[in-house]
Amino acid sequence: MYEYAIAWEWLAFAARWFHVITAIAWIGSSFYFIALDLGLVKRPHLPPGAYGEEWQVHGGGFYHIQKYLVAPAQMPEHLTWFKYESYFTWISGFLMLCIVYYGGANLFLIDRHVLDVSVPVAILISLASLVGGWIVYDLLCKSPLGNNTWGLMIVLYAVLVFMAWGYTHLFTGRAAFLHLGAFTATIMSANVFMIIIPNQKIVVADLIAGRTPDPKYGRIAKQRSLHNNYLTLPVIFFMLSNHYPLAFGTAYNWVIAALVFLMGVTIRHWFNTTHARKGHPTWTWIVTVVLFIVIMWLSTVPKVLTEEKEANAIPPAFQQYASDIHFSSVKEIVSTRCTMCHSAEPVYEGIVRPPKGVMLENDEQIAMHAREIYIQAGRSHAMPPGNVTEVTPEERKLLVAWFESSIGEKSQ
Repeated sequence: MYEYAIAWEWLAFAARWFHVITAIAWIGSSFYFIALDLGLVKRPHLPPGAYGEEWQVHGGGFYHIQKYLVAPAQMPEHLTWFKYESYFTWISGFLMLCIVYYGGANLFLIDRHVLDVSVPVAILISLASLVGGWIVYDLLCKSPLGNNTWGLMIVLYAVLVFMAWGYTHLFTGRAAFLHLGAFTATIMSANVFMIIIPNQKIVVADLIAGRTPDPKYGRIAKQRSLHNNYLTLPVIFFMLSNHYPLAFGTAYNWVIAALVFLMGVTIRHWFNTTHARKGHPTWTWIVTVVLFIVIMWLSTVPKVLTEEKEANAIPPAFQQYASDIHFSSVKEIVSTRCTMCHSAEPVYEGIVRPPKGVMLENDEQIAMHAREIYIQAGRSHAMPPGNVTEVTPEERKLLVAWFESSIGEKSQ
């Protein structure tokens, strides 16, 4: 059992590293080609069929790049395809989904206080949402609405907001954000695999056969590429979010997700406008900062909308968060709810060592990790995963009150 757990942990690490490597390659090439495309300049000396050109300098040399909007008159001898970065990013991400969230479904995927289902059912819901998401998106793009670029994007945004809300009613907060990223990334990668590359292959086949390619294939691919452009940054946020419980583990996490998509648009708009040499719209950064501040507020706002009392209104049980004789109530909560994993010898099935090396077996260790307890189990519901040890709302409020009153005492 011990060897199996160690091998599984290293497999998860390898999959994560592989995913990061391929994601860097895909997102890097995406950023580069969008910047290149927007920076193309039309000049009178360009060859027939050329849309624009760009001169660049990098690595001690100069590059002269020309773009053909449909295709050149003849097929070049060597053609580099940019597709495997996308494919392997999705494959490695799905592998991580299987290892972490399917393999550890009871901890990371299922929250029985949200939806009490078996592991196979939860996995089927996960898979169906990813496949169904692509089908709905593709049908929308191919519908008459697809002819209206901005109208389509507004509808797609509404779909993403709905999925953000829906995922938080199906899975743990951590899994909800991860799935929202996977949902979006699946659309992006399927765009490449199902639309962009096949359309480019049709154009190449026409060139080889001596036929004039139909420009509609380029227009369709361009629309899907535009969507990928604006979805890239939110996907990165959701993939990083599992390290930040105030993002995924709070009451308004689905609203936070909705605002993240808007931030992706504002940041991308700045890059796109700048690369197109149309100015530097600093307002986009102002809007982004405002949205981020709203997100920060949403993560800790008193729950007035749910008519819950503010945690600080509860009389604190302790005035210290260093270990002393008044520490018994908090220690009892931590001991009964946390130490089954966070101990030198964890007793929870499948956990052979304390996660991230955090142990909470004595007063000193609890005091040392007071801030983490406050964030992970007080201000958010990130811990325990799926609330498997049944931490009550009252206990969470007590942890919040204890930490905040202790900080107040220390600042006096």
